[in-house]
Amino acid sequence: MKIDVKTSTNNYDVIIERDILNKVNKYVDLSKKVLIVSDSGVPSIYVDTLKKQCVDPYVFIFKCGEERKNINTYQEILSFMIENNFTRSDMIIALGGGVVGDLSGFVASTFNRGIKFVNIPTTLLSQVDSSIGGKTAIDYQGIKNVVGSFYPPSLVLIDPNTLNTLDKRQFNAGLVEAIKMATTCNKDLFEQIRNCKDINEIIDEVIYQALLIKKEVVENDEKEKGLRKILNFGHTIGHAIEASSSYLHGECVGLGMLYFASENVKQVLIPLLKKYDLPTSVNINKEKLLSFIVHDKKASGNSIDIILVDEIGSYQIKKVNVNDLSDYM
Repeated sequence: MKIDVKTSTNNYDVIIERDILNKVNKYVDLSKKVLIVSDSGVPSIYVDTLKKQCVDPYVFIFKCGEERKNINTYQEILSFMIENNFTRSDMIIALGGGVVGDLSGFVASTFNRGIKFVNIPTTLLSQVDSSIGGKTAIDYQGIKNVVGSFYPPSLVLIDPNTLNTLDKRQFNAGLVEAIKMATTCNKDLFEQIRNCKDINEIIDEVIYQALLIKKEVVENDEKEKGLRKILNFGHTIGHAIEASSSYLHGECVGLGMLYFASENVKQVLIPLLKKYDLPTSVNINKEKLLSFIVHDKKASGNSIDIILVDEIGSYQIKKVNVNDLSDYM
């Protein structure tokens, strides 16, 4: 399956194919110097599989975890590239989840004012969400994604086989992003996820359909001036929950969606989250959550755009005062 993404910044393909990790050199010229960026959570066999296809490979692996998506790791990668004489004609390949992709993309966007960047997401969360759209970032001073750039990859390769090594909790947390997009934009996809007996049997199609939604949004609003804000459904409070708890990103997005869903939507959304062992309630001080939201990158002055869903497959964007956000909590 292939999706072509066309934006004002760059046109690129997203290819979804089983076992594509074993034939990256079919789609990418690996004869030049290549930096493979990954983290300790990615199976070493994936790194070795990619490395063997490169003529002049370099590997940078950092300790996994959102807390490593910071300026220190960013500087370490830049130093590694300078020490090994990387130039603008070389390439970075991100091999891993969203943290790896965000960090690698930000390095690629800033090293020598921009070098070629290929993304190979290996988690469900990164495959259905951060793999396309060009958002790259690091966290700074405890604020998620506050330093970053829009820098689309030149190619995205998705191998659903990499999900076989993902534990169940991580898989389900990643599925939330597909549920999120279905909730706002595709009722049929929502029902498909809701009614299937085994999600693994339809996961390739789920990835494809979720990315079709994101493709349309990104193509019409690359820099998040309007339409792209719908992708933030569940994230406004979800990011605050993530900063205040040990829940995974996807789990927090699932919780965040419930704050802005109508009662009718909650009646089908809550059972769906429970079907995939995802949390549906959280006990965190409201003021603590609001303090994080004030610093969130989606807040503009004293107002913030929230995404409300009254019916599955539809949405509305509403601007509210940050102080009034507590009414939804």
